[in-house]
Amino acid sequence: MSDGHTANRLAVESLAAGDPTGWFEPLYAAASLGRTSVPWDRGGPQPLLVNWAREENLSCAGRRAVVIGCGLGDDAEFVAGLGFDTVAFDLSASAIRMARHRFPRSDVRYVQADLLDPPATWPGAFDLVIEVQTVQALPDPERGRAISAVSGLTAPGGTLVVVTAAAETTEPKSPVPPWPLTRAEIEAFATGGLVRERLDDVRHPAGPGGGRFWLAVFRSDL
Repeated sequence: MSDGHTANRLAVESLAAGDPTGWFEPLYAAASLGRTSVPWDRGGPQPLLVNWAREENLSCAGRRAVVIGCGLGDDAEFVAGLGFDTVAFDLSASAIRMARHRFPRSDVRYVQADLLDPPATWPGAFDLVIEVQTVQALPDPERGRAISAVSGLTAPGGTLVVVTAAAETTEPKSPVPPWPLTRAEIEAFATGGLVRERLDDVRHPAGPGGGRFWLAVFRSDL
């Protein structure tokens, strides 16, 4: 099955039509029919997220989490397994159906939603916000809006964890996503009362650009 080729073709067509997020649904729809695969499907949770969680002494009782751009659900299932009351959302209705089918007995609430236009009750509602390699799929100006929207989901006293491909400011930009985030873009998540607590520049083989990632943790100071 094709993976990167199909995703690239759909992304190019969608970007040319002025719809930078329009390619996700046809990709997941094709994957649900076995016509392609999802390039970013790791078959398990993001390793850097797992490592961070193991380093933390998380107190989860009664705490709410949200997983952004959940795809097929592995990160969401991992977070729910830590004890969080977990909501996971994706723009693609097919992705949500696939996640529910993949984890039929899950406690995760899988929801179709748009990060750039989230439900009115979500901003400031989550004690733990997980953003794994979603914003890197967006061009400007949607990227800047998405960064603000991600941060805005974090509750007072909450935590935002971001795992994303990392870029130097001098790197040429690819015509298709993903577009790794620069240091300045990662720092931009520190808004609305969020303060950066940690920023690791990590090498890991499961990523573009030689596997260079940012692992960033932000805490609300409210």
